[in-house]
Amino acid sequence: MNKDKLAEYWRKNLGYMITLLGIWFLVSYVCGIIFVQQLNAFKLGGFPLGFWFAQQGSIYVFVALIFVYVGLMRKLDRDYDVHE
Repeated sequence: MNKDKLAEYWRKNLGYMITLLGIWFLVSYVCGIIFVQQLNAFKLGGFPLGFWFAQQGSIYVFVALIFVYVGLMRKLDRDYDVHE
């Protein structure tokens, strides 16, 4: 792979990581800490929603984002012909 293609590949990879980590930041920090009082007005499974985001929600979202990242990287690897 030439240097231009390699640079483009890594630029897209970093874009995916920044976007997905940004989503995780929003769910874990913003929903779990900053807006916890507003979210606690709602219930999920008998627990306040803000508490749920702080305790379980951010973990579930992180695991889901791992699977999303794997799918995105598989597609990117195929597009740039670096798949195994």
